Amino acid sequence: MKKLTRLIFLLFIALACSPDESQVEADMLIFNGPIYTMDTTQRMVESVAIKADTFLYVGSLAGAEAFKGTNTKLMDLEGKTMVPGLTEGHAHIMGVGYNLLNLDLREAQSYDDIINMVAERAANTPKGTWIIGRGWHQDKWTQKPEMSRGFPTHDLLSEAVPDHPVYLKHASGHAALANAKAMEVASITKESDQPLGGEIFKSVTGEPTGIFNETAQNLIAEVIPDATKESDTQALNLALEQCFKYGITGFHQAESGPEHIDLYKEFAERGDLKLRLYVMLNGRDETLLQEYFDNGIMEDAYDNQLTIRSVKLYADGALGSRGAWLLTEYTDAPGVHGHNVMPMEDIADVTERAYKAGFQVCVHAIGDRANREVLDIYENTFNMEHEDAPKEPRFRIEHAQHFHPDDIPRFAEMGIIPSMQAIHMSSDRPWAIARLGIKRIRWGAYMWQTLLESGARIVNGTDAPVEPITPFASLYASVSRKTLKGKPAGGYEPEEKMSSEQALRSYTLDAAFAAFREDRKGSIEVGKWADLTILDQDLMTVDELDILKTNVDMTIIGGEIVYEK
Repeated sequence: MKKLTRLIFLLFIALACSPDESQVEADMLIFNGPIYTMDTTQRMVESVAIKADTFLYVGSLAGAEAFKGTNTKLMDLEGKTMVPGLTEGHAHIMGVGYNLLNLDLREAQSYDDIINMVAERAANTPKGTWIIGRGWHQDKWTQKPEMSRGFPTHDLLSEAVPDHPVYLKHASGHAALANAKAMEVASITKESDQPLGGEIFKSVTGEPTGIFNETAQNLIAEVIPDATKESDTQALNLALEQCFKYGITGFHQAESGPEHIDLYKEFAERGDLKLRLYVMLNGRDETLLQEYFDNGIMEDAYDNQLTIRSVKLYADGALGSRGAWLLTEYTDAPGVHGHNVMPMEDIADVTERAYKAGFQVCVHAIGDRANREVLDIYENTFNMEHEDAPKEPRFRIEHAQHFHPDDIPRFAEMGIIPSMQAIHMSSDRPWAIARLGIKRIRWGAYMWQTLLESGARIVNGTDAPVEPITPFASLYASVSRKTLKGKPAGGYEPEEKMSSEQALRSYTLDAAFAAFREDRKGSIEVGKWADLTILDQDLMTVDELDILKTNVDMTIIGGEIVYEK
């Protein structure tokens, strides 16, 4: 029946009359599969026509054939599903690339696995050369070694790899494990002072255990040789390949400094970026901030590839490392409230200056106190009189994992966008309950449906390389509230599930809104950029567990095919 339908349609197109001389000829017609538009006026259509980088027509088969000309390319979906191009709402593009160049530890099931991976790399690396990795998470290990304060110590790693400095970032990016050689290079001893906003973990005898939490990571990171232009270029190329492979046409880059921004510009100038890259400036780089505040936002530069109009700041750390800043102590660590990693007065100062300059502010806040403090700063900023301030600033809170219930309505009331990576719930919820306890989990953590019903818009994502860049794990978590192994049966706090349409919207139209571009992308509508993701199954109708089996057949950006399976 599918083959017959296809033949009938191709015959219909072939026999169709040529368009009127006044009718614009399409470069491409796409048809014969479910096409979800995210446009409320026509949720599904039969066909689209593309001219250059823009949708020329969206609607019925009969309407589309009027735009067919002698040079029009006909693309038969053959029953596959097409959706607006997916947008990664919060991730680290260079980290995605470097995770492929360095050691990827996300699949490690034990500390022994990690030691073996590092030792194997060391065997093929000159002595004294740094070995860098990321992705370990002790709460996900099936076998655990002797721990100190819930984390491994460096001893076994240092014994196995004594001649190479080793630096392994936690999956969250908010803690790291260093071996003895790395601490020697960084001159870390039992006498080393604790940094503001972080902690060097020490044993009962005062010796460093090898764990560096939050800002303490800088003590090691600052002695690691800088990346080269060659390795940066290689990492960015690898990251772009990954994005296109997984149907990602837009990317909210969660913090960049001047060197990487220059690299994005070089790629874009050559036409090699292609991705719609939305960049958040490093809010701790005063020179960079002042340059952009003086010169203004950069929007849709280099043929709509690059936009720079937001600033990234950090209020706290991560839940896994007990760095998330809480109103009351951790359930599993009495007396511990997490870390405020950047003084709130500094966040307030940058926020006000960004607001005056017309820049969006995006603050990392995971714990309930961090979220409350940031919301208070935003509210105070909006209450100030600023002549040049944007009418709709669309400030964001990145991650927004845990709130006091009183603060949840404030997002919609102030127009604050929660940037929430659904996969974090799937990965973290089994152990997060130990950090927060059942009451705080149930009434304040991963509150998607409550936020949506209040009128807030959620932008989804993965926080890659914290999690793999694939959007399908986050879409699955959004609608199921389950782990990737399908547990528990009904999902965690199932009343907070998203519908399939809400989940897809968080990866398309609401993601576009969060980047001030809902007028040009995020839905399939006439006049918008022709950014499309073609999938091998229908996300709106498949069983939720099957969402994880989804493959991308094709990725199109601005009418150009950038990936084809």
